[in-house]
Amino acid sequence: MGADEKVPCVILGGGGHARVLIDSLHFSGAAILRGILDSNQSLWGKDLMGVPILGGDDLLPKLAKEGVTRFVVGVGGVGDSRIRRELFELGMAQSLTPLTAVCHPSAVCSPWARLGAGSVVFPAAVVNAGAILGMNVIVNTGAIVEHDCIIGDHVHIATGARLSGGVRVGNGAHVGAGATVRQGIIIGDGAIVGVGSVVIADVPPHMVVVGVPARPILSSE
Repeated sequence: MGADEKVPCVILGGGGHARVLIDSLHFSGAAILRGILDSNQSLWGKDLMGVPILGGDDLLPKLAKEGVTRFVVGVGGVGDSRIRRELFELGMAQSLTPLTAVCHPSAVCSPWARLGAGSVVFPAAVVNAGAILGMNVIVNTGAIVEHDCIIGDHVHIATGARLSGGVRVGNGAHVGAGATVRQGIIIGDGAIVGVGSVVIADVPPHMVVVGVPARPILSSE
């Protein structure tokens, strides 16, 4: 897992997730934050924890010409990764480079783990040896990704969730706050694991499961 040199960076999307992201970037010193872009016009001209909210996404080409080379997505996701994925793709379309993995200093990220571009590991989270995270993944506050887990792109491992060893999580899936996933389980693309659920069987793609033990309730498509 490499660390970026200090580079000019823009955050795509403001809000609560962006607050923790700014905090992590402040401590890591991985980037110079030039500003935040957000579609909410009522936020324009304000700041978030000292970082100016410059305007909407249409400013990306201008910022690129002014020397901004990196971006990171400042939007979380509660069971729906589409907005986060779209912002990531927007940054890529402007030929900006996603900031490589941002780890808060209180997080534990094994040097034998691999974290994809744009992924973030928040305070007190753990990513253990042999784990592989795709692009634009959130490992939220206090979450645990154990050894040899494989996490797809645009996945959100929510606050306090625990993935035991060898779990596989498909692209765009969401593992809810406080959920526990037994070792070796496969969670399909776009699936949602409800808050506090205990998963002891594989979860098909785009299925929503809840409860202890977790049971299907509907499709997320």
